[in-house]
Amino acid sequence: MSGPHPLLVVEDLRISFPSRDGGLAEAVRGVSFTLGRERLGIVGESGSGKSQTGRAILGLSAPEAIVSARRLAFNGVDLLRCSLQERRALRGARIAMVLQDPKFSLNPVMTIGEQVVETLRAHTRISARDARVKALAALGAVQIDQPERVYRLYPHEVSGGMGQRAMIAMMLIANPELLIADEPTSALDVTVQLQLLATLDALVLQRGMGLILISHDLRLVSSFCDRILVMYAGRVVEEVAAGGLADAKHPYTRGLLNCLPRLGEQRHPLPTLDRQPGWAL
Repeated sequence: MSGPHPLLVVEDLRISFPSRDGGLAEAVRGVSFTLGRERLGIVGESGSGKSQTGRAILGLSAPEAIVSARRLAFNGVDLLRCSLQERRALRGARIAMVLQDPKFSLNPVMTIGEQVVETLRAHTRISARDARVKALAALGAVQIDQPERVYRLYPHEVSGGMGQRAMIAMMLIANPELLIADEPTSALDVTVQLQLLATLDALVLQRGMGLILISHDLRLVSSFCDRILVMYAGRVVEEVAAGGLADAKHPYTRGLLNCLPRLGEQRHPLPTLDRQPGWAL
């Protein structure tokens, strides 16, 4: 699915955190997958380990986290053994991440334009004038009307949807090869969600990038991605083609699908997920 030369290889990724009783709590337990220049969805409930997986790829795990893997490689670069300087050079320039809520990701005391320019100049030798031109083009590429006006605005002066578009422009301006989007639409209404995903989809296809979309929304991911990994309790319990989600076999995936509301059906109360202890083993 990811081609003969995958962009990203993850083998037996494990992430643990010290617990209060002096032991270790495993947040991610043996996750493995490869990614080509395609759209991969990772879905699961809160606490399933999907965001921790994305952060480990980018090297943004908490300082107390213990991260190990048989292999964690991006385009031939060993992400666990490369130096901090090499990791910083990759982050933002070749691998970028869009976080969940722009309110907490954008700097409140810098204008939108200043932040996009700062990202570009951190990874590229470019004059301030040329950086401004590229920043305006990046804002226009994510379907922001009047990019000149938005360039001068502060984060609190824009809507959630526009703030998230600005975040995407900021992450894509250095032309990364891999984009990790962690719940990029969860704080947005349905109409803006679809507009934002359509914009993101067009940019990914145009640039030939790899995309990892992390979400709790099975239906959204199935309509957008090529493949889906379903995570539960730190493990991947099933991998399915997005178009074959209705044929998923694992009872957890089937349970998630069954809990989705359906228009035109009276489902009161909604079904609840009957979690089995064996799923967490």
